[in-house]
Amino acid sequence: MSHALAPLPRRTAALAPVLPLVAVVALPALPSAGDGAGPADAVSALVVVYCVIRLLRERRRPLSPAAAVVLGLPVVGLAFAVMGTSSTAGGLTGPGRYLQVFVLVPAAVLVLLRHRADLRVLAWSFVGLALWQGAVGVHQYVTRTGASYQGETIRAVGTFGAQDVMGMAAAVSLGLVCAVGIALGRTPVRQRAVAVGCALALLLPLAVSFSRGAWIATVLTCSVQLVLAGLRRALWTAAAVVAAGAVLVGGLGVGTAQLQERLDSITQVADTPDQSVVDRYTLWASATGMWRAHPLTGVGLKNFPEHRDAHADLALSSGSDIEGAGEAFHKQALLSPHNMYLLVLSEQGLIGLLALAGSWLALLVCGLRRLLRARRHGRGLDCGLIACGLLIWSLTDFVYGDIGGPSTVLTAMGLGLAAWWALADDERVEAACREEAAVRVEEAVAR
Repeated sequence: MSHALAPLPRRTAALAPVLPLVAVVALPALPSAGDGAGPADAVSALVVVYCVIRLLRERRRPLSPAAAVVLGLPVVGLAFAVMGTSSTAGGLTGPGRYLQVFVLVPAAVLVLLRHRADLRVLAWSFVGLALWQGAVGVHQYVTRTGASYQGETIRAVGTFGAQDVMGMAAAVSLGLVCAVGIALGRTPVRQRAVAVGCALALLLPLAVSFSRGAWIATVLTCSVQLVLAGLRRALWTAAAVVAAGAVLVGGLGVGTAQLQERLDSITQVADTPDQSVVDRYTLWASATGMWRAHPLTGVGLKNFPEHRDAHADLALSSGSDIEGAGEAFHKQALLSPHNMYLLVLSEQGLIGLLALAGSWLALLVCGLRRLLRARRHGRGLDCGLIACGLLIWSLTDFVYGDIGGPSTVLTAMGLGLAAWWALADDERVEAACREEAAVRVEEAVAR
């Protein structure tokens, strides 16, 4: 009896480092209290502290030189941008958010993950969160208790509320990307079947989120995943997605007038754009105007709202309408260009954008190179598809959005998984995988 229970503590100890990261992914399932930092952000800070304590106790090097350079690049742009910040609050909160999302949390994920099994646990956590948020969102759409969209409270926003209408779309999209990565990998057939079912189930809540940016990013990312996995291997997945789309649109009547109009608006942004597109173009023009005035270091962190009106034309509205999902009608000020690249360019200048984009490009190149090796050798293909998919999704979505709100921590976790896949030491990972395999053998023998 004691022999049968012996492997259990080892298995629990092996999962211990990844459990705090799972908690960070799971906490956005709680109802959001606003558009600022939430419980997941607080726990992510505790995870960073836990990571530091763990490194001190184990007396090991936190990051390889290459990882330190890649993850440390955003600090360069921040250092210059802080000097141009006009307010003390902006000089403190601005760098803190950037460091959390692009440096500290990804570094903590890189340190705490030990092997591919840990990455799979986090990937399934993303899928679980997406299913929960999707279920809440579909209920909001069906019962008309969501955020306001064209005068009807039908927009699915999950537990993020009307203040963060992009939150549920981001959570569902990231979970769908993880599910597609698992389905296209070489994991056991049962896991792949479950992943396919989860991916298909997430299509409906993604549709009723009415988020054009999330749609575009998800379609592009999943298409890249299909190509990277190998066309033969991906044909059945593509066929399943097409069949599911036919069922949703034709059989279940999901193709409502609002959804069709939203789809059509993607191709009409140049001809007859709606007010949201007009606002976005105006904000983009305002951001580029700030950059022209301050090309190298930008206008300073958190200074976009202060300089917005000086560079915007009269087409910009007073704000976006917020209503539904528990919120009374009010206007939400447009305080960012809703484009991460232009936000960085306007506030941090060319130095900040090159530093941040250089870090992302290095992650993408290293991740894709390792993914191609994994496809040849057959080990960890699903992990590579997940990690590269999360990175590609974020880089695409940054064209239509930026950081902010409770869902931002999910972006940080996705970048962390991409950093682990791209920068983790191969020898240490393989040693940890052999140790994990030995534990599984002991469990099998005990049973």
